[in-house]
Amino acid sequence: MMAPSGLPAVIALDGPSVDGPLYTRITALAGRAPDWLDALVSGWSTYGLGLFGLLMAVAWWRARPGRPGRTAMALAAPAVVVAAFLVDTLLKSLIREQRPCRTLHALTLEACPPPGDWSFPSNHAAIAAAAAAALWLTDRRIGALAVPAALLMAFSRVWVGAHYPHDVVLGVLVGAGIAWPLTLLAGRGGPVVERLRGTPLRPLVAPR
Repeated sequence: MMAPSGLPAVIALDGPSVDGPLYTRITALAGRAPDWLDALVSGWSTYGLGLFGLLMAVAWWRARPGRPGRTAMALAAPAVVVAAFLVDTLLKSLIREQRPCRTLHALTLEACPPPGDWSFPSNHAAIAAAAAAALWLTDRRIGALAVPAALLMAFSRVWVGAHYPHDVVLGVLVGAGIAWPLTLLAGRGGPVVERLRGTPLRPLVAPR
């Protein structure tokens, strides 16, 4: 079996044997939860990633008057998140795990994705964790908001039935594991920021 990238696909994880019972307990709890709670969790699961984009924009705005290295990290945050997403997606194409809603035939809040939309690891969890890690290193105050938001995003993906718990755990590890060193590396771009502050691009890296 070949992955879309042309690389051989790894045999998929047997999701039910890893934490299938935990998944079914969580989705059953979601099925018994009040409608307002399910609506909140589902809304967060679907649209919550937008908050991380907003937080990155705020972190960039706050970083402009500060140290050049911090500004460089803020500017690099979106690219760092994209890198984490790409690594996570590559893993998906190599480790082809069917969605739990298909394997376990569970009733879920979110419509079950079609066959071939692999489950392991979770893209949502990876993106949220990457953003949280980059924000934590750039601006601790904003990071203190982003970290619990990322954990809530990961949990919400299980609650709505889209992922096994192990999918979101690895997604968090991949996202944070990619974002942490890349953000620190971006922090070395202070000299570039200093030079940009003397160019027409100054509004990107410093107040007017």
